[in-house]
Amino acid sequence: MLKTIRDEVISFITSRVFVLMLVFFMLSAVLIHRLFDLQIVKGEEYLNNFRLIIRKEKTLDSTRGKIFDRNGELLAYNELAYSVMIEDVYESGRNKNAKLNATISELIDLIEAGGDKIVSDFSIIVDGNNEFAFTEEGTRLQRFLADVYGKQRIEELDYAQKTATPEQVIDYLASSKKFGIGEYMDPDNRKSGFIVGSGYTKEKLLKIVTVRYAMSLNSFQKYIATTVATDVSERTVAMVMENSDRLEGVTVAEDTIRKYVDSVYFSHLIGYIGKISTDEYEQLSEENGGYVLTDLVGKAGIEQYMETTLQGKKGKEIIYVDNLGKVIETSQRTEPTTGNDVYLTIDKNLQKAVYHLLEQKIAGILISKLQPIKEFELGENESSSHIQIPIYDVYFALFNNSVIDLSHFTHEGAKETERKVFSAFHNKQERTIERLRSEMMTQNTPYDQLDLEYQVYQLAIVQMLEDNHLILTDQIDEEDETYLAWKRDENISLKTFLNYLISKEWLDVTKLELDEKYSNSDEVYGKLVDTVCEMLLQNEYFNKRLYKYMLLDDEITGEDVCELLIEQNLINVTDEEKSQLHSGERTPYAFMVEKIRKLEITPGQLALDPCSGSCVITDPNNGEVLACVTYPGYDNNRLTNSIDSEYYNKIYYDLSQPMWNYATQQLSAPGSTFKMISSAAVLEEGTVTVGEEITCHGVWDTITPPAKCWISPGAHGPLSITGAIEHSCNYYFFESAYRMSLKNGVYDSEYGLEKLAHYADMFGLSDKSGIELPESSPKISDYDAIRSAIGQGTHNYSTVGLARYVSTVANNGNCFNLSMIDKVTDTDGNLLEEYTPTLRNHVELKQETWNALHAGMRKVVEDKEYYNELPIAVAGKTGTAQENKRRANHALFVCYAPYDAPKIAMATRIAYGYASDYAAQVSEDIIKYYFKVEKEEDLINGRARETAAVQNAGD
Repeated sequence: MLKTIRDEVISFITSRVFVLMLVFFMLSAVLIHRLFDLQIVKGEEYLNNFRLIIRKEKTLDSTRGKIFDRNGELLAYNELAYSVMIEDVYESGRNKNAKLNATISELIDLIEAGGDKIVSDFSIIVDGNNEFAFTEEGTRLQRFLADVYGKQRIEELDYAQKTATPEQVIDYLASSKKFGIGEYMDPDNRKSGFIVGSGYTKEKLLKIVTVRYAMSLNSFQKYIATTVATDVSERTVAMVMENSDRLEGVTVAEDTIRKYVDSVYFSHLIGYIGKISTDEYEQLSEENGGYVLTDLVGKAGIEQYMETTLQGKKGKEIIYVDNLGKVIETSQRTEPTTGNDVYLTIDKNLQKAVYHLLEQKIAGILISKLQPIKEFELGENESSSHIQIPIYDVYFALFNNSVIDLSHFTHEGAKETERKVFSAFHNKQERTIERLRSEMMTQNTPYDQLDLEYQVYQLAIVQMLEDNHLILTDQIDEEDETYLAWKRDENISLKTFLNYLISKEWLDVTKLELDEKYSNSDEVYGKLVDTVCEMLLQNEYFNKRLYKYMLLDDEITGEDVCELLIEQNLINVTDEEKSQLHSGERTPYAFMVEKIRKLEITPGQLALDPCSGSCVITDPNNGEVLACVTYPGYDNNRLTNSIDSEYYNKIYYDLSQPMWNYATQQLSAPGSTFKMISSAAVLEEGTVTVGEEITCHGVWDTITPPAKCWISPGAHGPLSITGAIEHSCNYYFFESAYRMSLKNGVYDSEYGLEKLAHYADMFGLSDKSGIELPESSPKISDYDAIRSAIGQGTHNYSTVGLARYVSTVANNGNCFNLSMIDKVTDTDGNLLEEYTPTLRNHVELKQETWNALHAGMRKVVEDKEYYNELPIAVAGKTGTAQENKRRANHALFVCYAPYDAPKIAMATRIAYGYASDYAAQVSEDIIKYYFKVEKEEDLINGRARETAAVQNAGD
């Protein structure tokens, strides 16, 4: 009996000890694991009432410094806001991905129900074709791919990773081996096959991938929160808090967000901030060790250039959190330090005024060229200055540049005209695809025998196959006869071409999802045709071409287009205007012209020629930039902190390219604005003297082929160099450049080009201007000294480069490295650093040379009637640059004022602006504004600025 009791007691004790030992070892393992996880943050853990408590050091973000204009006007600041955060507090296990993805999906729904959007700084979007697309290219895309595939350097990517498509990147990240976003074919059998994205739309899949990818970048630090949405509404805050019991790891935190004043006018200058990239982290860490991979840093403009100045210094505190991430206690807090403030040399009001004046003038040019016709064809020998804009180009532009929201046509709330137009589109789409199918399967019509409409469609098909990597362009023999018959001669059919690609294995048939492994060529081709027809249904370019031909065939009328604008609230319209439109009292043409005149429809929206412009204004006495304007602009408030992916997608594909800085990045020939440099060269080299005359005969035929003055078949007659600048006489500069190019009595173009390049360099045109923005490198012409002397050849300069050049002329030779940064202060306004533009070089010319240049430029302006009433004396030079014979010429004007004591120098360019006089006219308006010659409300009235008569049309 006693033995039995003893055995039971020993058994009980042994089992209890065993259990206690087991618990001890398990807790030790957890403790060791946690300590290992927290080595990076130097944390420690301990048990408190059997609850795991974690001690860690938390970084406190600093507040970014502000940005001001030269007069202390605020341009960029910070605002308190709420952000939705998520921490990875999920225990590892087979169901972790499913639980985490379900939480994120529900969280996204709540955020969007509250009227907010998630952070979208992932480099993939869903485009207009409902396909995944990269938003980066070149090195930046390769860096993104390296981050996705876990490579330290781009060079470590293998071929498949380096050439991965957006779809492949999403499939990789959403796969069961990574984030597990989707479903197993058999939920109870993990070997049954995983279907990526199953149960989600493409948009939802991308959003979950975006959040998971952001969380993965923080995975080396457990309990570090990832921002899901910023600047959320109180409604979103309330909904998230109400559901916090189900949303494990989700919190709402107070945060600061970056805000920009008058963003559209300054977006290209200020830039925006966003999540730091790996490359940025490595580069900035070398300069300042305080960066982490969750930081927001400057991505463009001054935000990027002055990043380390604006960033500030982080603080820290010790926090204690439980295993669910809940903060239990804080201590040892060190406050962060606010970044320093940056003041620019830019005048805020001048910048805004120039933007408006550019837009008004460009709209005026558009209206002056608009005609109530369907199509326009420029004659073979006609100048591009005669190009007219058919009103049907305007109608189509509203579809083509996504001003009209085509997706709304199928919404439940679509209105009468939207439904009518979509019905017509659907019928057109069906008919067109059926005819294309017939052409590819049976008709076999050679390309050159098709009508223009179907040529456009077939080219769209080939481009679509290339874009989707079905046609293997890198494997094609471009000298192959059949390939050339399609590409060059255009005398074979699309059917013949596609079948030939298949036979040569230049088409990737593995992407066709063939039913049989060993399909014959007919079956392969039939599947290809089916694939093409399916792809066309979602192809944005193809579908927009359908709208073009529906307009030309009157399946959609001008009145329909006007009604669509009204139904989608894209314009303001009175009851009287509606009545006049419906009754026919006002034609759709007149209605549309009036909306453009009122800038309810802007040149930037239409993206027709002209739709863009730029202007840079400097103080020529010190090299400070007073205004650097690009039209059209964009709202950088929607890109900063976290990118609004829908807005980014819209401006990324906008045909007017609003993200492009036309002032610093667009290059074109300078045209006749270059003639002051040519004048300085021929005078200083002793080729001609100031008073020497050359007689213009219109056609200069000393060499072959002959060159014509713009006035030909007329002629200017005898001119001195001042008169040559005044009348922009090409003949004078042909002859003087020829003489300057004589080497031992023989014409040597290279010899002449070297001399022109020397003087162009003296005026700063051989390198970038110095402005603290991304700038395209200039190019001094290296071809044809004769034509290079009038600003043609291969010259290519930015607007800001031309501004530095004319500033150097204005001040008699001081060529500055331009700057738009004035000073840096601390948050209390104490001066820390003052910026002064540096002198690049001084141009030494004879005083009579300077006098000739200034006198010629003054006479240019005096000859323009619209400058006659201006009380400010201005000196300037027009320039017209041809880039494409089928498009209007670029319009340029450089000037300075006042003539006797310059306070400003200016370069203005209207891309495809027809005539240089238009650039001179808007420059006059800018001068009126700057010197307060005319009231601001009279100059900037929100209406298209009428164009004055063009003088010297060929200049």
